[in-house]
Amino acid sequence: MFTPKQLKNYADVMVNYAIGNSVGVQKGETVLVIGNETSKPLYLEILISLWAAGANVIQQYYPTEAPRGNKSKLFFDHISTDSQLDFAAKAMQSGIVKDVDHLLLIIANDNPTELKDVDAALIKRLNNSSAHFMKERRDAEMAGELTWTLCLYPTQAYADEAGMSLQNYFDEVANACYLNDADPVNSWKQFKEANSVVKEYLNKLDINKLHIKGDDADLWITVGDHRQWLGASGRNIPSFEVFVSPDWRGTEGWINFNQPLYYGGKKIEGIQLAFEKGKVTSIAAKKNEETLVQMIKGNENADQVGEFSLTDSRHSKITKFMANTLFDENAGGTYGNTHIAVGASYRDAYSGDSSKMTEEDWEKLGFNKCASVHTDIVSTTNRTVTAYLKNGSEEVIYKDGKFVFI
Repeated sequence: MFTPKQLKNYADVMVNYAIGNSVGVQKGETVLVIGNETSKPLYLEILISLWAAGANVIQQYYPTEAPRGNKSKLFFDHISTDSQLDFAAKAMQSGIVKDVDHLLLIIANDNPTELKDVDAALIKRLNNSSAHFMKERRDAEMAGELTWTLCLYPTQAYADEAGMSLQNYFDEVANACYLNDADPVNSWKQFKEANSVVKEYLNKLDINKLHIKGDDADLWITVGDHRQWLGASGRNIPSFEVFVSPDWRGTEGWINFNQPLYYGGKKIEGIQLAFEKGKVTSIAAKKNEETLVQMIKGNENADQVGEFSLTDSRHSKITKFMANTLFDENAGGTYGNTHIAVGASYRDAYSGDSSKMTEEDWEKLGFNKCASVHTDIVSTTNRTVTAYLKNGSEEVIYKDGKFVFI
C-alpha cells in the first residue's frame, strides 16, 4: 500500500502539477474527479487537496463491480435491449464540457480482462455512443477551455498481470511518480525542463521523415508540415515520452512490438503491423489476433498512425512491465521504448494557431481523424531512429534507448 505521505504526495502532484497541462489547479476552477471504490484512498486525498486549493469539485464514483460505468462485464451481462448500447446522455455530457475546467481520472481496475468474453462488436458499438462527447471534449481542449489528466492506483489484478506482488507494484508506482521525493511537484517541474530540451532540439531540426530501424522494425514515418513535438504536459502521470502526431499518409514499412496490448478486455501479444501508403496492410498477432484486426479494421481510420513516440531510458523511472499502457508506453529500462498509436492524432501537435483550422485544413496536413480509437502499441527493443531533414541532410537522433544529442 501507499504510505500516508506517498498518498498526500500523489494528490499534490495531480492537483498542483498535472491539472491544467502541468500548471496546477487555480482557485475557483471546477474539476470533475472520476474514480472507483478501489481507488478510494487516493480519491479522497485528491478531493481534500482540491478543496484546499479552492477548487470546485464534481464527483463520479463507481462501484468495484462496474469500475468504468457501462464499460463493464456487469453491464453487458444484464442489458436487455440493443438500444442500451447506443444511449448517450448528450445534454449532460455537453454540460460537463461547458461547466468543467479539468477532468481528473484515476485508473483502478480489479479485472483488466473482464471483457475478454464480450463480443468485440458490442464493445465497439458502446464506444461509438461516446463519439459526440469525445468530439465536444476535443474541441474544448483545442479552444483552451478544458484539460484532462489521469493516473493509476495499483490493484492486485495489475500486479498479477505484471508478475509482482501488490506491494512491489505500489512501490514501482511510487518510484515512477516521484512520490518518495521531498517535493514531488518540484521533481516533475525539473523533469519538464529536461524534457523541454529534447522537444526544442527536435522542433528546430525541421524533420521530413524518420526511419525506425532494428531487428524487429523497418518503418518510415513522415513527420509532416507545421508539427511540434510534445511531452511532459501533465496529462499523464507518469509521462516521460516525447511524441509527435505525424502525417499519416507517409507511413511505410513494418514494425513488431514485444510488449502486450490490453484492448477490449483481451491481452494481445506478438503484434506485427505493415504499412503501405499510410495504411495498415498486414496485421498479425500471436495471441488474440482477431481482436487486433477488429480494432484496426473495424473502426474508421484506425488503420492509420496518430502518434509516434520515443522515451529516453535515462529519463524514465519505469524499468518493469506494469501491464498498463499508462506506464508501459513510458517505460525506460535498457533501451527505453519506441511506440506508435493507431487512430486519432493529437491536434496540439500542430505548431500554428489551431483556432483558425478547419476540418479540411486538418485533413490537408495529414492529421488522422478517428472517433473512437487512439491505441498505443509499445516495444522496448533496441532501435535506431534517423531523422531525414528537409534541407537534405540526415542525423541519428535516437540510439540504444537514448537521444544522442543530450
